[in-house]
Amino acid sequence: MTRPQHFGWFLSRGFGPHGWARPYYEWGYQWQRPDLYQQSARELEQAGFDFVLIEDALSIGITPDTLGLRVRKAYGGPKHDPWTLAPYLFAATQHLGVIPTANPASHHPYLAARQFASLQHLSASRLGINVVTDVGSAHHFGTDRLPHDAAYDRAQEWLDALRLLWHSWDDDALIADPHTQIYADGSKIRAVQHRGEYFSFDGPLNAEPLPAGDPVVASPGGSPRGIDFAGTNSQIQLALSNLDVASIRSYRQKVRDSAAAHGRDPDEIKVLFVIKPIVAPSVEEADRIVRASETPDDGVLREVAEAWSSDLETDLTALDLDRPLDPAIFGDHVSKGTIRGLQGGFDSFADVPLRAILAGKARLGRVTDGRGGTVGTADEIADVIEELGDDAGNDGFIFSGDLHPVTIHRNLDELVPILRRRGILRADYSGGGLAANLGSF
Repeated sequence: MTRPQHFGWFLSRGFGPHGWARPYYEWGYQWQRPDLYQQSARELEQAGFDFVLIEDALSIGITPDTLGLRVRKAYGGPKHDPWTLAPYLFAATQHLGVIPTANPASHHPYLAARQFASLQHLSASRLGINVVTDVGSAHHFGTDRLPHDAAYDRAQEWLDALRLLWHSWDDDALIADPHTQIYADGSKIRAVQHRGEYFSFDGPLNAEPLPAGDPVVASPGGSPRGIDFAGTNSQIQLALSNLDVASIRSYRQKVRDSAAAHGRDPDEIKVLFVIKPIVAPSVEEADRIVRASETPDDGVLREVAEAWSSDLETDLTALDLDRPLDPAIFGDHVSKGTIRGLQGGFDSFADVPLRAILAGKARLGRVTDGRGGTVGTADEIADVIEELGDDAGNDGFIFSGDLHPVTIHRNLDELVPILRRRGILRADYSGGGLAANLGSF
């Protein structure tokens, strides 16, 4: 029997200039206004997606060089606050979950618990929280930049604090009896105190108990500490992996083992792999797209370099394409994981011209090649999704791209009907909010 899977959409640009430097920007949507995102959210709900997840990064840097790299092509900024966008998406939909990104460094536990509880009520329990541990924004908040694992320690304390506040009211503390005119029983509300390594506050929270449970927790991070954090806390783990049966099965098992080690039912966490397919109208066109990517010209390489320059806070466009890249150009503040991502399949940067590194990023592969290619017909992409569900036990996928009607239809117009006919994509929702939909299969 075909395994049903869960699907989400990842706003990889965050609440920023969606469509910028692409022809579909000329549709004339204003990215600063809610209409673009509301229309897109309605389309995703019609498609049967479980949620939309909004990336965020709090900083665009402070030095002129970094600022220029981040905003020149709008890869790293501007970004508006995703939490201000969430209510508009809830208002436009009935079932779709919305998962904005939150960094514990910038959200004090008491204020965060109150804000998130309010949105959980307002959305009929459709809220999620994408917890990230990026430390690049520490200087904006007058705090020290924490090491990798310490940032996860802070995130764990933060989540524990939110749960402490959310549950400072007993389930039966709310009475709301119009006959006795008693709204709540103060004896069932606990005045909590928290004095931790990273946060200090007093409770209780002045928000009502959550009727359908806490907001869903999502987390990225494939490091051992990131997997451990997901196994402890998350209902959704955003995963990056080659899209083949062995890789999917191995990654998913690590997360499930971590959940079991922390006393959780592994089925409580859905491991969803990020996918960015290129849907071609025919096999012949898919082959042509791949062939065309094999010899990228300098214009394409510059576009690749622009995107990586923003992520690396290092201007690759100023370097000689025909010389090896010297790793010393990267400052200590640059993510080691991002540097490894640029390096790709090469053992090191030594003796490898920058042109070859960037060309490797520009080249595309067929989804049928078994090596993580992304180009294929809708039927071929559906075949891969079905195989990974049935043979690797995959829980589902997160499509990555701009939250724009053009990109949504380009990806989903042909794919949704095929996935529905095969029983992979839901045709209706279970009701009860995001957690209920995730737990329905």
